[in-house]
Amino acid sequence: MYKYIAKLLINMLALIIVAAIIPGITLTGVWAGFWASFILGFVNIIIKPIIIILTLPFTILTLGLFLLVVNGVMLMITAGLVSGFTVSGIFSAVIGAILLSLVSGLITDLTD
Repeated sequence: MYKYIAKLLINMLALIIVAAIIPGITLTGVWAGFWASFILGFVNIIIKPIIIILTLPFTILTLGLFLLVVNGVMLMITAGLVSGFTVSGIFSAVIGAILLSLVSGLITDLTD
């Protein structure tokens, strides 16, 4: 249980860092970051596999690069569900998703 809470807090910290770096992504507070990371986890568990299966031809055609767009769309869906968290466009979402993965992975490696 503590492992999941630690992962949630790491993702929240990474999301706050990404919102501070990318101009198109904004968070109004720490609670918005907490709920955004919580909802993003559920979106990635429930919606992302369906989207990946539906877009499999595009993913194969682009040699997997379309998954970056899928990750950006998951970030935009989360922004639509969480008040206080906004993503201004698909470009900001894709760059934010890439940076979110990098920062989250870096923080996880530093804490292990």
